[in-house]
Amino acid sequence: MTLAVLTAGGGNALAPADATQLATDLTAALHAAGAVEVERLGSDPATRLREISRRAHDANEPVLICADNLVAHPSLLWTLATEPSGRSTALIVADPAGDLRADRGQVTAAPGGDGTARFVGAIRVAPADLPALDKALERSADLLPALLAEGVVPIATSVRLLHAEQVHTEPELARARAAVAAVDEDAARLRLAVKEKDDFFTTYAVSSWSPIVTKAAARLGLTPTGVTWISVLFSVLAALAFWQASRPAMIAGGILLYLGFVLDCVDGQLARYTRTFGAFGGWLDTMADRGKEYVAYAGLAAGAERIGLPYAWPLAITAILLQTVRHMTDAWYGQLHDEAAARPVVAAASGVGARLSAASAKVQGDTGSAAYWLKRIVVFPIGERWALIAVVAAVSNGRTALAAVVGWGLLAFAYTLALRSLRSLSMRVSVLDKRDTAASRDDGPLVGVVLSRLGAPMPLAFAALGAVAALALTVSLLAGWAQPPARVELVVAALLVLAAGLPARAGHRGPLDWLVPAFLRAGEYLLVVAVGLIGSVPTPVVFLLLFALALRHYDRIARMEKGAPAGRGSGSLIGWDVRVVLLTGLALLGWATLAEALLAAVVGGLFLINAVVDWRGGNRK
Repeated sequence: MTLAVLTAGGGNALAPADATQLATDLTAALHAAGAVEVERLGSDPATRLREISRRAHDANEPVLICADNLVAHPSLLWTLATEPSGRSTALIVADPAGDLRADRGQVTAAPGGDGTARFVGAIRVAPADLPALDKALERSADLLPALLAEGVVPIATSVRLLHAEQVHTEPELARARAAVAAVDEDAARLRLAVKEKDDFFTTYAVSSWSPIVTKAAARLGLTPTGVTWISVLFSVLAALAFWQASRPAMIAGGILLYLGFVLDCVDGQLARYTRTFGAFGGWLDTMADRGKEYVAYAGLAAGAERIGLPYAWPLAITAILLQTVRHMTDAWYGQLHDEAAARPVVAAASGVGARLSAASAKVQGDTGSAAYWLKRIVVFPIGERWALIAVVAAVSNGRTALAAVVGWGLLAFAYTLALRSLRSLSMRVSVLDKRDTAASRDDGPLVGVVLSRLGAPMPLAFAALGAVAALALTVSLLAGWAQPPARVELVVAALLVLAAGLPARAGHRGPLDWLVPAFLRAGEYLLVVAVGLIGSVPTPVVFLLLFALALRHYDRIARMEKGAPAGRGSGSLIGWDVRVVLLTGLALLGWATLAEALLAAVVGGLFLINAVVDWRGGNRK
């Protein structure tokens, strides 16, 4: 029951007939965008808007607020109304002299004169922000600045290729209507469905022609979810081709992997083009991305082993461990950066981190330059990873492809971790304490009931210590410094990993505490590898357990990033602490293979059950 209101644009000198026609056009556009009621405010607009806001709040529905002198493509209001995150969103246009900034897709005030955008009169206020709207109406009639002052951080809906402006005179109205008519709205919408700033390979090897596929998919009536599943099928076929390992099969696998990646881009473009978003659409896209990539790793390793190349599975294990831990840092740094973008006044103005942030912003602003593309390529994003796999596999073999992924991945991880750590020191914000900390850490009952009650400070230090201990054990086993069964070394490493549960109740407010989940994942995953070495666990079983754990942890990240429901939470009974105890205990009894296979089945099974139940529940809402 979305409600919409038309407010007086102010300072209008339009002829009454033109003003009425404009209001009629806007009313029709708002209805087409999904509003069931559209009201044009008259006398005492603040009081009436407050009443509408409270009504929407009681119904847990958003409010669309639009100036009655806005001339815009109707699809912009549709885009505004269908923001998939469910957050408030404001319609803005780029303007170097504007009083707003659009940083990481969020709208913030720019009181220092460094604005990059301005508001053009339309905003969707999410249900969670309606109380702030009440307060903003008391503060000022200038709605968006008042909402920003109340702490609301809207998503930026940028005009880009379309047109929107508020008009006050007849000549302005005529020019605006002409500007709207000059744009092919459908063609612009199709192009706008492509991400505004993507990575090098995606931009030039995929997005240059994927809108054609997106348009065809829309005409065929395919859903974004359907395209996602077709992409999964292509990637599974690629993995099977990699497993076959002949030269024609490797070439076919590379082509299939590339086409699967194209479809992976098309599903998001189709969702944005058709404005078709579900509670789990973004979640499925993220989970499918990771699943497809790791299935490709398995296919490459199995194929290399099939033709007698050693060390392929260890490389696959290294790749999945590295990428998963790195993705944890990516996700939490993104959350930290969003928090800093929403509160820019607290950021440090000097220091190495501040200088790096300024340099990064300068490079990011120089879109298309050599430095801009180098910065985007060096971090080894998904497009570059899949391109590397496809090309190297086609001309060489699975082991070489995995070695290339590991080598570039290590360099990218070192680069991003170092720079982001320095930048985060200058941000002076924290993020982990503003989320469900226990769920983000994946703590189980041992931490919640026992270890955290003992108490300890410095959660990052304890998590890092556990990761280093597990890494030291793994390296010692690989180098021959420790020999199986290495019971004492295993117990010591496991205890140090478990010690990360002691500060679980401490405030995770340090500038680097966003790294805690990544260090917890590293400690557990490395312990899995160490147990595999101690117990001579078949490497595919070790990989399978890491795959199951990665799906579990990506699930939590994807729900947070994509706004999917939090889920049933039944998996908290087997948090990382319980898994470490079970793994270590069974390994000490000589049942390492059973331990890893059993944990893979339990963790993977719980993930699938919860995902199916939550998906069905979300689709019924």
